[in-house]
Amino acid sequence: MAIASNPYFATIGMFIVDEFSFADENGEPTAQVVPPQIGGGGTYAAIGARIWLPPDEIKMIIDKGHDFPADIESQLLQYGKDMWSFREQPGHGTTRALNSYKGELRNFEYLTPRIRITPNDLLRLKIKPKTLHFICSPTRAGEIVSEVQQVEGWTPTTIYEPIPDRCVPEELPALKRILPYISILSPNAEEALSLLGMKVPLTRENVEQAVDAFLSFGIGNANEGFIIVRSGALGAYVKSKSESGRWIDAYWGEDNRERVVDVTGAGNAFLGGLAAGLLRTGDQIFEAVLHASVSASFVIEQQGLPMMSVDTPTKKATWNGEDPEQRLINLRNRQTKLQSE
Repeated sequence: MAIASNPYFATIGMFIVDEFSFADENGEPTAQVVPPQIGGGGTYAAIGARIWLPPDEIKMIIDKGHDFPADIESQLLQYGKDMWSFREQPGHGTTRALNSYKGELRNFEYLTPRIRITPNDLLRLKIKPKTLHFICSPTRAGEIVSEVQQVEGWTPTTIYEPIPDRCVPEELPALKRILPYISILSPNAEEALSLLGMKVPLTRENVEQAVDAFLSFGIGNANEGFIIVRSGALGAYVKSKSESGRWIDAYWGEDNRERVVDVTGAGNAFLGGLAAGLLRTGDQIFEAVLHASVSASFVIEQQGLPMMSVDTPTKKATWNGEDPEQRLINLRNRQTKLQSE
């Protein structure tokens, strides 16, 4: 089907139905029951962008298997039907994954075969988004970048999020090869240190050293790309060759740990919020990261996606009952105070 205009942001991350099982430290099942939930890195990235952008500025392809849950489809549509492109897959089951917990340890495994989404799938919808987000191994990222380069007149801002289980030193050569074509590289802190083989404690100092190492490889067009390392309660560290490094606070940090219920999807939502922030601020990276931190703050307050409500007269949206613009002001003021101390 033809799309009237190009959306600003698209993700080629996946949609997943998450299932859960819980056991104690000895492997004995517990009584905790969590129903299947909407999941997938692409889904959370799209929602992170949706906190700031209207649905027609966002696009995500969702593979709809023969068993796609009707209640989940209804929930997705509440965020705005224009942001989803459902791709019928009658010969496949909907992608599902099991999140199994043994005490505090979490294991993740797919229960059904995955269906990859590629840049060419977006082109079949006749769209060329201005910002493209993807989550995969460095080797797979090379294939994605190659597809984009083959399309005349399409030079999107690329936001690359390495997949956790391929953040290993063996993937570093592949990462170095694609970095010139990446606008923003954003692993989390553990992934960044693991890619570089840095067996050191997670501290701000060590994160800063990792970022300098990535910058030394060269990133982005004319070596002007950014590294953003998401570091949980420590905040996010942002730097490029021309911009000095800066830490941006997590909205819910160490002093507000009680607000953190489940961090699943927070990093993905951060990057969707980042993309939206770049549009809203005219590519002001540090302001965009403030948007990103606010997007992540709504995701971690509950299991699953945050709740969006729209006031009918004003058409203004709140998330989990709060205004993201007010959180943005709060975080900006906090950041300004920290920098002046």
